[in-house]
Amino acid sequence: MKAIRFHEHGGPDVLRYEDAPDPSLVKGEALIRVHACALNHLDLWHRRGIPGVEAALPMIGGSDASGEIVESGASGLPVGMRVMLQPGISCGHCQACLSGLDNLCPEYAVLGTREAGACAEFVKVPAANLIPIPDHVDFNTAAAFPLTFLTAWQMLLTRARLQCGDDVLVIAGGSGVGQAAIQIAKIHGARVFATAGNDIKLTKNRELGADAAINHYDEDLPARIRELTDGRGVDIVVEHVGEATWDRSLRCLAKGGRLVTCGATTGYKSNVDLRFLFVRQLSLLGSYMGSKGELWKAAELFFSGRLNPVIDSCFLLEQAAEAHTRLESSNHFGKIVLTC
Repeated sequence: MKAIRFHEHGGPDVLRYEDAPDPSLVKGEALIRVHACALNHLDLWHRRGIPGVEAALPMIGGSDASGEIVESGASGLPVGMRVMLQPGISCGHCQACLSGLDNLCPEYAVLGTREAGACAEFVKVPAANLIPIPDHVDFNTAAAFPLTFLTAWQMLLTRARLQCGDDVLVIAGGSGVGQAAIQIAKIHGARVFATAGNDIKLTKNRELGADAAINHYDEDLPARIRELTDGRGVDIVVEHVGEATWDRSLRCLAKGGRLVTCGATTGYKSNVDLRFLFVRQLSLLGSYMGSKGELWKAAELFFSGRLNPVIDSCFLLEQAAEAHTRLESSNHFGKIVLTC
């Protein structure tokens, strides 16, 4: 099969469109003919190399995908069925998995980080990771949904315990997680504020449902949030940018507010004044991916048209280096998709 692989860590130039061995299935796995694969920042980090994490080179990346079943294993799903993939891989038999908390499994990994991912003509996954998609949902849109909407769903509903009427600040509303968080918060009754770096992205944030959009380069974010909330601050901050925005994000919280983070794109170091933390009774929450059950709940709203992934651009599989370059530029709004 054809695949995008990297034999060493580095920039987009290390990506090669080349022949790779077809996946070999074991019991419980299914084989998918990939039609679309969406990129995430996780793809950039693994391509560059993560300190302390060893990748089995050459590596095929790619966590988000949709396609058709070629071999269904013991799933009972018919060959040819259109599916999207749950990107989190777990053992399926530990206490966490059996409790429906599979993203807490000791063996948990994201597709394309430990084993071959979906930037290829074919990919294998556990049959439990297949989600049938209805005919009205195209492959590109289906591939753009799972990872970011699952991440935002767990951040807001499971970890931060979003309530109707909460005020929510979404940092970097033009990112994959950001555009998902805006939509999820709105349909659950929140008032949503989002940040972005230019007028085009600010307008698109408002089109997605943000009640106010704030330029995080030109405006004093905490001051603007206090203005919008009559001096109170927000109940929840959705944070994934990291070092560059961390301090401002904390200062936007109301008393009793919750900051939930799933990433550190600009760096992982932060300082927290513990007096500020306990006097204002704030909560700092980590979040990583989400469970299979959470993705099924989110998918119901996706299939009914209430949640809609935003696609920035599409590239052919062999143009993966160009797609990575666009993702790194931060000029995109929404998801970048590779088509096979």
